[in-house]
Amino acid sequence: MLPGLFILLACQLVGETIVRALGLPIPGPVLGIILLVSLLALRQRMTGNDSASDTTNIGQAADGLLRYLGLLFVPAGVGIVQSFGLVAANGAALIGALVLSTLLTLIITVAVFRLVARRSKS
Repeated sequence: MLPGLFILLACQLVGETIVRALGLPIPGPVLGIILLVSLLALRQRMTGNDSASDTTNIGQAADGLLRYLGLLFVPAGVGIVQSFGLVAANGAALIGALVLSTLLTLIITVAVFRLVARRSKS
Protein backbone atom coordinates (compact mmCIF):
# COMPACT_ATOMS: atom_id res chain seq x y z
CA MET A 1 0.00 0.00 0.00
CA LEU A 2 2.89 2.39 0.69
CA PRO A 3 4.26 2.29 -2.87
CA GLY A 4 0.79 3.10 -4.22
CA LEU A 5 0.36 5.96 -1.75
CA PHE A 6 3.78 7.26 -2.76
CA ILE A 7 2.77 7.24 -6.45
CA LEU A 8 -0.51 9.04 -5.69
CA LEU A 9 1.19 11.71 -3.60
CA ALA A 10 4.04 12.11 -6.07
CA CYS A 11 1.60 12.74 -8.93
CA GLN A 12 -0.26 15.26 -6.79
CA LEU A 13 3.00 16.99 -5.87
CA VAL A 14 4.14 17.18 -9.49
CA GLY A 15 0.73 18.53 -10.54
CA GLU A 16 0.78 21.16 -7.79
CA THR A 17 4.35 22.16 -8.67
CA ILE A 18 3.52 22.57 -12.36
CA VAL A 19 0.38 24.61 -11.60
CA ARG A 20 2.21 26.94 -9.23
CA ALA A 21 5.26 27.30 -11.50
CA LEU A 22 3.22 28.08 -14.61
CA GLY A 23 0.35 29.89 -12.90
CA LEU A 24 -2.26 27.63 -14.49
CA PRO A 25 -5.92 28.23 -13.56
CA ILE A 26 -6.64 24.60 -12.59
CA PRO A 27 -6.11 22.87 -9.25
CA GLY A 28 -2.83 21.02 -8.85
CA PRO A 29 -4.45 17.73 -7.77
CA VAL A 30 -6.53 17.73 -10.97
CA LEU A 31 -3.37 18.01 -13.06
CA GLY A 32 -1.83 15.31 -10.85
CA ILE A 33 -4.73 12.94 -11.59
CA ILE A 34 -4.37 13.64 -15.31
CA LEU A 35 -0.68 12.85 -14.98
CA LEU A 36 -1.44 9.62 -13.05
CA VAL A 37 -3.95 8.43 -15.65
CA SER A 38 -1.50 9.27 -18.42
CA LEU A 39 1.31 7.36 -16.70
CA LEU A 40 -0.91 4.33 -16.12
CA ALA A 41 -2.10 4.35 -19.74
CA LEU A 42 1.48 4.69 -20.99
CA ARG A 43 2.63 1.85 -18.75
CA GLN A 44 -0.21 -0.38 -19.93
CA ARG A 45 0.59 0.40 -23.55
CA MET A 46 4.29 -0.31 -23.06
CA THR A 47 3.87 -3.55 -21.09
CA GLY A 48 0.58 -4.73 -22.55
CA ASN A 49 -0.34 -5.97 -19.06
CA ASP A 50 -3.55 -4.75 -17.43
CA SER A 51 -2.79 -6.10 -13.97
CA ALA A 52 0.56 -4.45 -13.28
CA SER A 53 1.77 -4.36 -9.68
CA ASP A 54 1.76 -0.54 -9.60
CA THR A 55 -1.91 -0.53 -10.55
CA THR A 56 -2.67 -2.97 -7.73
CA ASN A 57 -0.68 -0.87 -5.25
CA ILE A 58 -2.43 2.30 -6.36
CA GLY A 59 -5.80 0.57 -6.09
CA GLN A 60 -5.06 -0.57 -2.54
CA ALA A 61 -3.95 2.93 -1.54
CA ALA A 62 -7.02 4.48 -3.15
CA ASP A 63 -9.33 2.02 -1.40
CA GLY A 64 -7.69 2.85 1.92
CA LEU A 65 -8.20 6.58 1.35
CA LEU A 66 -11.79 6.14 0.17
CA ARG A 67 -12.60 4.17 3.30
CA TYR A 68 -12.21 7.39 5.32
CA LEU A 69 -13.57 9.85 2.76
CA GLY A 70 -16.67 10.54 4.85
CA LEU A 71 -14.52 12.16 7.53
CA LEU A 72 -13.67 14.95 5.09
CA PHE A 73 -17.31 16.09 5.12
CA VAL A 74 -17.38 16.66 8.88
CA PRO A 75 -15.70 20.12 8.76
CA ALA A 76 -18.07 21.25 6.00
CA GLY A 77 -21.07 20.11 8.02
CA VAL A 78 -19.80 21.92 11.11
CA GLY A 79 -19.28 25.07 9.04
CA ILE A 80 -22.84 24.93 7.74
CA VAL A 81 -24.23 24.49 11.25
CA GLN A 82 -22.15 27.39 12.57
CA SER A 83 -23.28 29.63 9.69
CA PHE A 84 -26.90 28.51 9.69
CA GLY A 85 -28.19 32.09 9.77
CA LEU A 86 -26.25 32.93 6.62
CA VAL A 87 -27.43 29.75 4.92
CA ALA A 88 -31.05 30.49 5.89
CA ALA A 89 -30.80 34.08 4.61
CA ASN A 90 -29.54 32.89 1.23
CA GLY A 91 -31.55 29.66 1.11
CA ALA A 92 -33.55 30.52 -2.00
CA ALA A 93 -30.42 31.43 -3.95
CA LEU A 94 -28.65 28.25 -2.79
CA ILE A 95 -31.58 26.04 -3.77
CA GLY A 96 -31.89 27.80 -7.12
CA ALA A 97 -28.17 27.34 -7.82
CA LEU A 98 -28.34 23.65 -6.85
CA VAL A 99 -31.40 22.95 -9.01
CA LEU A 100 -30.03 24.89 -11.99
CA SER A 101 -26.58 23.28 -11.82
CA THR A 102 -28.10 19.81 -11.46
CA LEU A 103 -30.36 20.31 -14.49
CA LEU A 104 -27.50 21.75 -16.53
CA THR A 105 -25.28 18.81 -15.61
CA LEU A 106 -27.97 16.30 -16.60
CA ILE A 107 -28.62 18.03 -19.93
CA ILE A 108 -24.92 18.19 -20.81
CA THR A 109 -24.40 14.56 -19.75
CA VAL A 110 -27.25 13.37 -21.97
CA ALA A 111 -25.97 15.46 -24.89
CA VAL A 112 -22.45 14.07 -24.58
CA PHE A 113 -23.78 10.51 -24.20
CA ARG A 114 -25.92 10.85 -27.34
CA LEU A 115 -22.99 12.34 -29.28
CA VAL A 116 -20.64 9.52 -28.25
CA ALA A 117 -23.29 6.86 -28.92
CA ARG A 118 -23.94 8.31 -32.39
CA ARG A 119 -20.22 8.42 -33.23
CA SER A 120 -19.53 4.92 -31.90
CA LYS A 121 -22.21 3.40 -34.18
CA SER A 122 -20.53 4.63 -37.34
